[in-house]
Amino acid sequence: MFAEVIIPLALPRNYTWKIPDKMLDSLQVGCRVEVNLGKNKRYAGVIKRIHSDEPSSFEAKEIINLLDPEPVIQRYQLQFWEWMAEYYMCSEGEVMAAALPSHFKLSSETILIYNEEFGDDFSALDNEEYLVAEALLLKHELKLSEVQQILDVTHVYPIVNRLIGKKLCFVWESLKQTFNSKKESFVLLEHEFDNEDRLSELLNNWGRAPKQMELLLAYLHLMKTQGEVTKTELLKKSSASDAQLKGLVEKGVLRIEKRSVDRLHFAPKDIFVDFDLTASQQEAFQKVQLCFDSRKVCLLHGITSSGKTHVYIKLIEQFIRKGQQVLYMLPEITLTSQIIRRLQKHFGGYIGIYHSKFSQNERVEIWNKVKSGELKIVLGARSSLFLPYHDLGLIICDEEHDSSYKQQDPAPRYHGRDAAIFMASLLQSKVLLGSATPSLETYYNAKQDKYGLVTLSERFGDVKLPAMEIVDTRTIAKKPGEKIMLSPQLLDEIKATAAKGKQTILFQNRRGYAPYQVCTVCGWIAECRNCDVSLTYHKFSNKLKCHYCGSIYPITATCQACGSDKLVQRSFGTEKIEEVLTTELEGVKIGRMDIDTVRNKNAHDILIQQFEQKKIDVLVGTQMVVKGLDFDNVDLVGILDADALVHFADFRVNERAFQLMEQVSGRAGRRDSAGRVLIQTINPKHPVLLHVLQHDYVGMYNEEIEKRRQFFYPPFSRIIQVQFRHKERDVVTDAAHVFARSIEVPYGKYLVGPAEPVVNRVRNMFLMELLIKLPRDSQLIARCKRDILNGCNQLHSEARFKKVVIVPDVDAI
Repeated sequence: MFAEVIIPLALPRNYTWKIPDKMLDSLQVGCRVEVNLGKNKRYAGVIKRIHSDEPSSFEAKEIINLLDPEPVIQRYQLQFWEWMAEYYMCSEGEVMAAALPSHFKLSSETILIYNEEFGDDFSALDNEEYLVAEALLLKHELKLSEVQQILDVTHVYPIVNRLIGKKLCFVWESLKQTFNSKKESFVLLEHEFDNEDRLSELLNNWGRAPKQMELLLAYLHLMKTQGEVTKTELLKKSSASDAQLKGLVEKGVLRIEKRSVDRLHFAPKDIFVDFDLTASQQEAFQKVQLCFDSRKVCLLHGITSSGKTHVYIKLIEQFIRKGQQVLYMLPEITLTSQIIRRLQKHFGGYIGIYHSKFSQNERVEIWNKVKSGELKIVLGARSSLFLPYHDLGLIICDEEHDSSYKQQDPAPRYHGRDAAIFMASLLQSKVLLGSATPSLETYYNAKQDKYGLVTLSERFGDVKLPAMEIVDTRTIAKKPGEKIMLSPQLLDEIKATAAKGKQTILFQNRRGYAPYQVCTVCGWIAECRNCDVSLTYHKFSNKLKCHYCGSIYPITATCQACGSDKLVQRSFGTEKIEEVLTTELEGVKIGRMDIDTVRNKNAHDILIQQFEQKKIDVLVGTQMVVKGLDFDNVDLVGILDADALVHFADFRVNERAFQLMEQVSGRAGRRDSAGRVLIQTINPKHPVLLHVLQHDYVGMYNEEIEKRRQFFYPPFSRIIQVQFRHKERDVVTDAAHVFARSIEVPYGKYLVGPAEPVVNRVRNMFLMELLIKLPRDSQLIARCKRDILNGCNQLHSEARFKKVVIVPDVDAI
């Protein structure tokens, strides 16, 4: 018997291994096994299929070990991985690498084994070799990480190679499980004092050591109120030391026991939905239920602050009372902290969170709790689709229009919303898509009756939509080439809002201090050495940074072209706005939310809570402030540079600009006042701005959908973008044209390009792009994908193009 095994490598097809006789009865589909590939590399793979078809072109190696007694991956997950690999043109190994927590993807770890025949004469070794040899003589085995610690250097490979060459040691490749359960020390009373009389006698006859007495009384109090006591908690409450606790243990009064505990502390499991829906919310709730009777997918198009979350909570309650699980997807982890507090209030410990900021050990624990059905609600980003659901009844895809649902790099380049809809079809689950500004594709599908459509057009509490106002910055006096950052009108409004005790949100979709530095003499602009983009000045760190590759450069005081010292900063980012506001608004507390200020695990949550608690008066931010956050006290929203949103080379530019401006405007006036929105622009007659002023999503949709139909863009076509990357411009240009010619006969009328993108060099790789716009014909699309992959193989068969990286991106955005 043989097993088809998925390993976390980009292999075009899955490899097959032979099943040893001793494992025949214990191997199951979905279990992990240890396998050998190549000379000595070992991997943990997942069994996809067990069969009797012996490979004809190679001799199958035997599986080395079975790693799980029970499957860790369910059959529907393997089907989901297979679909994702096929649809998004990648390998199942790449999907596996994205899907599993690191602890399930065992890596091959090099171990050095001491060669006993070498003896103990180290006189011929240099100092570094001697240190490693001595350690090997004592321990017999060393991991490379231990060698690094011994030598206090990271580059140990040359030293290790010399020792192997001198036959002092040899290499053994082993697989190591990296997940360990968390251990906690619990304090318990010794059994003889379980008897109340013995305990009273002990306390009444206590002699010296008053601190130990205080410690014991603190323990008894905690035991009575909490039921169990951890060592950390006890020492904190009693202000005692380790030595005092150790004294009680030595006297035989207390004992310490190590136990495995959850890394994630959950509230008690309880359902407590303590609100009633408004008339319009109740109507929407009932319509969604009716839609689910006949369709798998429903779109809830609710304007900002209409209370979509209330409808979600009522639906979640309905599904978990039936014993089913619910996945609540959000595009950004910055949104999870506010939503989780709301959901925990209603569902307590039924909820788990899953996203990239969690440690690998925490992810494994969530994985196991979802698989067992212990967790009923999962709140997470797109990666939460890969969890092993026990009985998934509903997927809520909130802010479904958001481009963050699309994975860019590495493969699989999947769209969370579309993948959720397919996965729901495997599990017979329902999908609710929610947005105030749905993507054109989703709204089109709803209008074509493919999805159900429910509209929620009233704001919660009958609050009116915010009043929108255009500030024409052309009319404001300024120096030549200067860009208006904060108009006098906007500054006055911020001051007036703060004076009323209300809050302001300012949206600028650029982080840093200044997007570029320019020489006023010759026009030279500081650019990244690795990418074809200007460097952004960050004042706090006093560095120039590339926002594409992350490279950091020192500040330059002179022009690299003409030597002039007349360098000026142009345009503005969130950091500069924060500085100007701090100067202009005395006594007003300013906060900033961008990727630079919310890098660690809890930073975004702390910032949101500070704003909720009114410790911040003005919050300046990038797209992070746009996405679904709900603040009661915001009265004013300022969009500082609308022109940067509408002037962009992309067929979705108008749709995206409308979504961003409408979403950020929706943060204003969510409770007791309508609020105001000021939009700064030099083009007040732009059609998108006219729709934004009227909060007219349908008008924007009707205008854009006609343009899409006219120019054959989605939803009327399916897009596959093929990107070519190479360190030489001539090579990548020729490769793109050779590839385009190879598929020109069958797909010539669907090709756009190849051409250089706007940013044509990133991380020292030159880029070319080819766009294929295909009719919505599943057979034609499948054939085209096969031809693209064949074209890639043909191109790589030519020596000149062997190192050209080809990246197909299905449904590129």
